[in-house]
Formats: sequence, C-alpha cells, structure tokens
Amino acid sequence: MMSGMVVILLFIIFIAWLAIDLGVGKKVFSQAENTFPKRRASLFLFADGNVLYKDLFHEIENASSFIHLSFYIVQNDEVSQDFLDLLVQKAQQNIEVRLLVDRVGSYKIKKNKIAFLKKQGVHFAYSRTLRWPYLFYTLNARNHRKMAVIDGKVGYIGGFNIGREYLGLDAKLGVWKDYHLRMEGEGIQDLQMQLLSDWYAATGLDLRKMERYFPPTSEGDYVIQLQSTEGFSLEESFLSIINQANRELYIGTPYFIPSEPLMNALLQARARGVQVHILIPMRADQPLVHHAAFAYLPTLLQAGCMIYQYYYGFYHAKVLIADNVICDVGTANFDKRSLFLNAEINCLIYDATYIEEVKNSFKVCMGECPVLSLEDVKNRTWSEKLKQGFATFISPLL
Repeated sequence: MMSGMVVILLFIIFIAWLAIDLGVGKKVFSQAENTFPKRRASLFLFADGNVLYKDLFHEIENASSFIHLSFYIVQNDEVSQDFLDLLVQKAQQNIEVRLLVDRVGSYKIKKNKIAFLKKQGVHFAYSRTLRWPYLFYTLNARNHRKMAVIDGKVGYIGGFNIGREYLGLDAKLGVWKDYHLRMEGEGIQDLQMQLLSDWYAATGLDLRKMERYFPPTSEGDYVIQLQSTEGFSLEESFLSIINQANRELYIGTPYFIPSEPLMNALLQARARGVQVHILIPMRADQPLVHHAAFAYLPTLLQAGCMIYQYYYGFYHAKVLIADNVICDVGTANFDKRSLFLNAEINCLIYDATYIEEVKNSFKVCMGECPVLSLEDVKNRTWSEKLKQGFATFISPLL
C-alpha cells in the first residue's frame, strides 16, 4: 500500500516538474516574435520536392555573394550529401555560406561531417541546443523554420527539409506532398532579418545591421506579410484567419491537433455556413500524432466538415485559406506543438489572384483523395482507439 502511494507521489512530482520546466523554460528561452509589415513580393509555389531542389540548387550554384540557409532537418543520406557538397563547393569559391540546423531535427549529421564543413569554410551552427536546467523545454521547443536567402535577391520558405524522403524516395512514405514558396521582392528583407535573428540566437554573432545582406529589391507582384512565432501568437493568427471566412475554409496539415479555441472556431465557421475542407495524410510518419487527430474528427464530421485523406504518399503541406481574402503558407502545422512550442515562420498572402492559384493546387490534391466518413472513424479498431486515447493525453508534446 505504502509503495503504491510512493509511486503515485513520485509520478505527481514528475508531472509537476515537467509543467514547471515547460512553463518557466518558455519564459526564459523564447525569442521575440515578429509580425513584419505588409510588403510586396513575387511568389512561386512548389508542391514537388524534385522541382524545388532543382531550383534551389541552381540558385545556390549561381550565388555570387552569400548563401544563408536554415532547416529543421538535414538528413544523413545521399541527397543531403549532395546538398552539403554543393555548399562546400561554394565556400571554396569564397562565397559566404551559413547553414543553421535544428539540434534535434538534424541529429543525424555526423560530427566529422560538421568538422569537414567548417574546415572548408562553411559557417555551421546548431539552433536550439539543450540548456540546463530546463532540459525538457529545450528538448521540445524546436526551431521548425525552413528558410533560405541567396544574395539577398531570392528567398525560400515552406515545409520541405533536406533528405531523400522529400523527393519521394522513401519506400514507406512514398510520394511526398508539400508546399514551399520561392520569393523575390521586398519580402526577402524580412526573411533575411528572421534568418539572421535566428543565427544571432544560436551563435551570438549579430549580422542584422550589415547592409550587404539587405540589397535593394524590386517591389514584387503580391501583397504578403511574414510572421515568425515562438509559441505565443500563432493560435491568435489562425483564429483570425478562420474567423474571416464567410464562404469556404481550406486547411492542409500533416498533423491535426487543434487547441480548444481553434476547434470551437471551426465549429462556429460551420454554424455560419462556411464550407470547411480539411486535408490530412492517410499514412503516418509519426504514429501517435496520426492517432491524436482522430479525437477531433468525429465532432467536425458531425458538424458537416469535409475531411480528406491523402493516400498516394505523405501529405506534409501547411496551408490555411479563408475565401479569397487571406492565405497562410509556411512551416507551422495545425497542432499544439507548432501553436505553443516551436519556432515557426509563415507567409500570409493577401492577393486574391495568388490565393486562387494556391487554392486550385489544394483542390487538385483534394480531388484525388478519399473523403473520410463518420462510419470510418467509428469502425477504427480497439487498438487504434487505445493509441488515440494515449496520443490525446500527450498531444501538447506531439
């Protein structure tokens, strides 16, 4: 009896420690969030990793001044090797190369590889290393941003990382569906500012006032706004977009674990007649995250939301569209980790013409996917439902 009480007490102490670690750690280590001014930028949407890599690698190959890159994941495979070899090649040409990667997301990069990169002149740094005494918070609060700025003229932002799976070469995941934006114009300077802010946080080297990194740019075709978040204002941003919808709402995300206010906002949107379309993957790269989504789907289905499952491979795009008024494409998932823990960056698009282009791409994918029914959810096995229950319990950390 006494031993059972001790176990329960220790468990309570452990949970309390985790809560304190997360809460205080967030206050101590979170960086400033930035909602940049509205700018103009020219955009191109990539939905295929092969096309994106071809374009990105071409711009890197032709860089004449500097290459600034930040990724959540750089794998240890042949695709990543080609990428890193290209960076070494440019560094050997006396082009400034900076590569920032997340310490947990890019754990597979070997130490000897990092040493080689540095020896060849590549400026390499880890973002979000573990910090004592808030180990649990610093383990979980990742830099999930994917950004690139080349010569201050071309930028990239979106969901693709660097690895073979993003080219559809992983047999388990199959075709990889994602969104990434190529950007030119005024918005580049804000992307550069965020990337250099992250570099400063990781290394202590502040390059944000160096004019050579912010050359003059053309205005660009569309009105956009970059928003970087640190687990504080993303929920508010998503709520604002959802509440603006009067006719239709489109959500694409690999991980669907909404907060209670977001869930209520979706139901309220349906109640005022908004057609709500949610696209999620059928396959899972993170099993528990996949199961956690099913805690929310029955209520949404009963309210008349349309939920589609991408089954050709893995769906990793992050997109939120309200009518033709506003569109959000970036790195943030529709889940609690992106909402309350991760560092993310999204591009808000306000131009109806370009929003329609993104929407059409979304609809093509949506049209190829089976529609999930309430019957499908109810017929899940007991094993799946048990996993769902556990996943729901730990959903803030998934």
